[in-house]
Amino acid sequence: MTQDQLELLLEARDSLSAARLLLDGGYPGYAASRAYYVMFYVAEAFLEGEGLAFSKHSAVIAAFGQRFVRPGRVPTEFHRFLLEAQALRHAGDYGPRSAVAPEQAREQILRAESVLAAAQRLIGDIPSTEEDANT
Repeated sequence: MTQDQLELLLEARDSLSAARLLLDGGYPGYAASRAYYVMFYVAEAFLEGEGLAFSKHSAVIAAFGQRFVRPGRVPTEFHRFLLEAQALRHAGDYGPRSAVAPEQAREQILRAESVLAAAQRLIGDIPSTEEDANT
């Protein structure tokens, strides 16, 4: 795992924690947005492992699909999860307060957990919080 991949996976882990807190606090739209970022950072980490970086979210999502989903390197549903999470992120960030139901945010968080767990299996484990200070 490269240092950049580690940083992205740490961002993903932190975003997952934030998503849980936001949902528990009654902010499902913002929770769904953070869950999207978990998946987005994971996709970036996979791409970083091949020396690829993109400035647009759409480019990251497309490249992740082409490089990792299409050849079967990661489960197909991860790409669908990422696309659906992106749509909910837009609804949560820019739509009305009621645009994302708590159940939808909860599902996004569960999906984000599975994507991050797969990344840890395929890219490498994320150090515990105490070890973060030494990275």
